[in-house]
Amino acid sequence: MAYDVIVIGLGGMGSAAAAHLAARGARVLGLERFGPAHDQGSSHGGSRIIRQAYFEDPAYVPLLRRAYELWDQLEADSGRDLRTRTGGLYLGAADGPTVAGSLGAAREWDLPHEVLDAAEIRRRFPTMTPADDEVGLYEAVAGFVRPEQTVTAHLELAARRGAELRFTEPAVEWAATSEGVTVTTPAGTYSADHLVVCPGAWAPEVLADLDVPLTVERQVMYWFQPDDGVDRFTPDRQPVWIHGDGALQAYGFPAMDGPDGGVKVAFFRRGEVTTAETIDREVHPEEVEFIAEHLRSLFPTLPGRLIAAVPCLYTLTPDHHFVIATHPRHDRVTVACGFSGHGFKFVPVVGEILADLALTGTTAHPIALFDPRRPALAAH
Repeated sequence: MAYDVIVIGLGGMGSAAAAHLAARGARVLGLERFGPAHDQGSSHGGSRIIRQAYFEDPAYVPLLRRAYELWDQLEADSGRDLRTRTGGLYLGAADGPTVAGSLGAAREWDLPHEVLDAAEIRRRFPTMTPADDEVGLYEAVAGFVRPEQTVTAHLELAARRGAELRFTEPAVEWAATSEGVTVTTPAGTYSADHLVVCPGAWAPEVLADLDVPLTVERQVMYWFQPDDGVDRFTPDRQPVWIHGDGALQAYGFPAMDGPDGGVKVAFFRRGEVTTAETIDREVHPEEVEFIAEHLRSLFPTLPGRLIAAVPCLYTLTPDHHFVIATHPRHDRVTVACGFSGHGFKFVPVVGEILADLALTGTTAHPIALFDPRRPALAAH
């Protein structure tokens, strides 16, 4: 059977692409090297922050607004509980990228927000004890989404809409000509009019001819049980949060999984270079102690007791902006990679963009920032 579109990789981005393509009537084949909603890549760990006052770059805000609409649509279509609004607090030095960048995006796009000094943060959120010279931007619409449930919802919708999804069937090789594309797996070779490649941390190998410098990093997510329990950390009392700048920028969540689920925290940019195949999946005591010591200054009742710690994979571009585009060398291939640790909140709108590009060759969404030929990538 010939397909309209083959999607390689059915994690966050690929599952969304498959669902959006199938919704438009395309004959879709999805290929995934692992099982559905697996924990070997970048779309696991129970939660991801979603926010709109985006310190990474204000250019992301229109995509975030559309993503919010599509999260609501995905919940309605799938019947799954995917997104929880908790509010978000981004705190640190007033002139640091986290606070100043969030404030700049909020002002540029007229996003509702509050600026809180340290005393007000301690009063409103008594779990937290920022330093006297720290400030925070509070955004009421922020919260978290559940990655495994999101991937599952998109896969279910894709299948319901007629997509053929094949798991534990990795793409070994792909090729594109002016006439179409082929993808070879251990089970055979498939052909289609178009290919969408969402390889996650396997991008350096699967998209070797893209000529984009990508670095895969191992990051660790931790769950701690606070000393006095989770009652003050419930989603109606504790916002998602991002604290500080640079390598020790940390983030965390409310206690979203009941009294024994703990509180999830992690560093955002303190990773170690690895590959998708060689990642160390053991978390070591010195790693736990390092983040535990870091937490004590901001959360008096954390770290408490470690419940769990799980590695995750980031795939970074040099400027930490995404790559979403038609492949510069292959008109019939669309690529999505290099999400640099902050991509999951965009999953549904990236799926929409990938469907646009695969079926029409263009999109109305602003994606110039994600061009693989941009100067920031060519310079490396």
